Amino acid sequence: MAVVVCGSANVDLVISAPRFPRPGETLLGDDFEQLFGGKGANQAVAAALLGSRVRMVARVGADSLGDATIANFERLGVDAARVRKTSDKATGVALITVDETGENTIVVASGANGALSEADATDATAYAGAKVLLTQLEVP
Repeated sequence: MAVVVCGSANVDLVISAPRFPRPGETLLGDDFEQLFGGKGANQAVAAALLGSRVRMVARVGADSLGDATIANFERLGVDAARVRKTSDKATGVALITVDETGENTIVVASGANGALSEADATDATAYAGAKVLLTQLEVP
C-alpha cells in the first residue's frame, strides 16, 4: 500500500438555507445532500482518485451509515479492510448548514471516530508497504 490514512470517517448532512437560524428558530432550508466526509476519509478518497493505492484505518458504527461508508471507500478504490465497526457508537455525523453567501456552520457528533483505539492505530500490518502516512486531529 502506498498511502495509509489513519483518521476520521463521517457522513455529512448538508442543508442549504437563505441564512442561519436564530437560537430557537426553525428555518426552512432549500436543498439537502447526504455526503461522505471526515478529514481522513476525504484524504483517502482524494489520494485514491489521484491514482494512489490507499488503505484507510478508521472506526464507523455498526449501522447503515457505517455500511454505506465502507461501501463508498470500496467503490472509490480505497482498501477498507481496516475500517472497523463499533457496536456501541454510531457512525460519525456532521450537520452542516450553508447560507446563501456560502458561509457554513458545522456541528460534528464524532461517534465511532472516538473509538479508534491505540491498538487500531498501531497495528503494524495496517502500514505494511506504506510510503506515506496521513493523519489529522479528528480522532484520539
